[in-house]
Formats: sequence, C-alpha cells, structure tokens
Amino acid sequence: MIRRDLSNLLLRAAGQHPAVTLTGPRQSGKSTLCRGLFPDKPYANLEAPDARSFATDDPRAFLAQFPEGAILDEIQRTPELPSYLQGIIDDDPAPGRWILTGSQNLALSESVSQSLAGRSAVLHLLPLAWSEIARFERHPGSLDEALVAGGYPRIFDRGLDPADWLRSYVATYIERDVRTISNIGDLVTFQRFVELCAGRTGQLLNYSSLASDCGVSQPTAKAWLSVLETSFIAFRLPAFHSNQRKRLVKMPKLHFYDAGLACWLLGIRSADQLRSHPLRGAIFETWVVSEIMKHRTNGGLSGGMSFYRDRDGVEADLVIEGGRRLVAVEAKAAATASTSLFDGAARVRGLLESTDRKVESVVVYGGDEPQQRSAAALLPWARLHEHGMGIGVGGS
Repeated sequence: MIRRDLSNLLLRAAGQHPAVTLTGPRQSGKSTLCRGLFPDKPYANLEAPDARSFATDDPRAFLAQFPEGAILDEIQRTPELPSYLQGIIDDDPAPGRWILTGSQNLALSESVSQSLAGRSAVLHLLPLAWSEIARFERHPGSLDEALVAGGYPRIFDRGLDPADWLRSYVATYIERDVRTISNIGDLVTFQRFVELCAGRTGQLLNYSSLASDCGVSQPTAKAWLSVLETSFIAFRLPAFHSNQRKRLVKMPKLHFYDAGLACWLLGIRSADQLRSHPLRGAIFETWVVSEIMKHRTNGGLSGGMSFYRDRDGVEADLVIEGGRRLVAVEAKAAATASTSLFDGAARVRGLLESTDRKVESVVVYGGDEPQQRSAAALLPWARLHEHGMGIGVGGS
C-alpha cells in the first residue's frame, strides 16, 4: 500500500494525545493505515462477532488484554467501550496508546465527545487524493479515467475494475451500513434517493425537488441526506456569506466525496461513457471540490470552504477562506485553454477583492499546461495538489 498523505498528521496526533480516533468512509484505508503506522500495537476488529461480543459483554476484561494499548477497529460497533476507555486513559494518559477507527462519523463522534473529550484527537481519512493515486504503479492516465475510477484504495491496490468493485460497495452500503445508521425500512427507495443525489452532485440542493422526485417528504429527504453525510458519501458545501452583498444565493451545493461513486450511481461505467455525458462538467466540479477538501483534511484543516453565486449569475465553484486572503476556484472540464475560461474568475475577483482582502483566482481545467494570466492562474487537473492556495498540503 502506498504512503497516505494523512500519515504525518496521524503520527503527530499520536505523539500528543492518549488516543486518536480516525473516522472516514468504509474502505477508505483506515485499518491499513493504522496497522502500517503502528505495527507493534495489538489489533482488534470489532466487526468480528466474537471480539464484539467480548467487548460488549465484559468491556473491562476485553480492554485488560491490552495493557499498553491497541488499535480498536470499527469501534462504533461497541458504542459503550469509550466510556470504559476514559478511566484507563485517566489512570495512564501516556500519548499514543489507543488508536480507534470507525466508519460512522455521527455515532462515533457522539461517543468520543461524551467519553473521550480532551483525551482523543479526531482525524478523518477520506478516499484517496490524486496525489496518492499517482503513487500507484497502475493509475489512470486521463482525466475521464480518473473521474470514473474514483479514489477507493482497494481498486488501485489490487488493480480491480472500478465498476465491479463499486457495485459491491453500493450493495454493502445499502444493505448493511444504512441499517446500522438509521431505521430506514424502504431500502429500494433509499437507493433511488442516493442515485438522485448523484444526479445533483455539483448543483444547488433543492430539498423540495429532491423529495418530490424520490416520492418522499422533505423531512425524510433531509434525514436521508444526513445519513449520506454521516457515512461520508456526500456533503453540503455552504454558500458564501458577505455583509456587503445581499443578493447572494443561500442554498448549499451537494457534492460527493468520491467522483467514481457518483459516476457509478449515474450508470457511467467507462471513460468513454463519461466523455459525452451531460453531467461531465458537474462531476469534474465535484472532483475538484472534494480533492481540495481531501488535501485540507490531510493537512489538519477544516471549514473555510464555500461557493459563491449571486442573483446576477456571477459564480465561483469554490471559495477558500484564510484570514484576509480568499482563493476563488473555478472548475472547467475543457481540455483546451481559452479566454472564456477566465470570465467567471475575473468577475468574482472584482466583486470580492477590497483594500483589506486579497483574492486569488484559480481555474482548474482538464488540460495539461499551466498558465498564469492577469485574470487567474490556469491549473491542470493532475497538478492541483501542487498548488498552495490554502488547501493544506502540497503533493510529493
């Protein structure tokens, strides 16, 4: 397995806190990363029925097996266990003893915040960023291949066909994981809801339209969307807020963490299909936004991301805030550089820049050659991780 960009942050957190809790979507590589970074620690997988039964029935005896600490995988399966860990950590707060992983952000964060507040650092491992995918000997050679493949590690580690692997992933997620997160009785309708969300990736999120198209109520649609967020499938990107302009769009945008999963849910099985698909631009936008989120997350940054759109149609797909500096990012799937690619970036820069706030404009496009123009920097998709723009870490 290749080195993960989160490795340094995880090691640093383990050197400072008695426990580290690593969350992220299922199959994002949490277990592999932790066992690789901490090879001498005992390992217990709480998905295994015998280990889960032992930890549930006699948590004190279960934890007593590990006097020097351990890696406890999928700890959300035993939500009471962190309460027992609290006393153990208080008795011996030596850093790095306990490494906890889990696939459900909400359930795990509630358990950790209640029992391990101040005792555990909380980090997130998202699917592979392009800087990580490029470290594999076999990796996509074109933009469309990269979008369809997505970023789940096993696809690249074992050279699997993305469509086949994602088919199994969706089935497992719908049939097993969803049941443990929420009491959803109609899984067929829920899968239809997930597919409809994929069709809205990179677009404004209209709850009324989404609920109507799925045949459910708005409260149900909102609850189901929370399930997707809890399991790191999708996220809402908030609209940019400014005290100086009152005509800004307020609805959030919907994005998937993994473009390959969004493609599969849309019935896109190959790069050839994607090239002529009407949602190719929206999928590329989702890839750019999620890519930047991955790099910020791997660098220990959170928040500070929004999109800009006003009632006059001026927009930027992403605005990254950092003190008195803003970076306005536009995603353009076109492979050819043209003057029209810079129009939106220039307009947003003119609206947001002021005497006490500088705005940098970046256009990420589907081509290969970078350019620096007065309106914006033109950045090739495959070199996004090389650009600073406040995204957290550089590539290697």
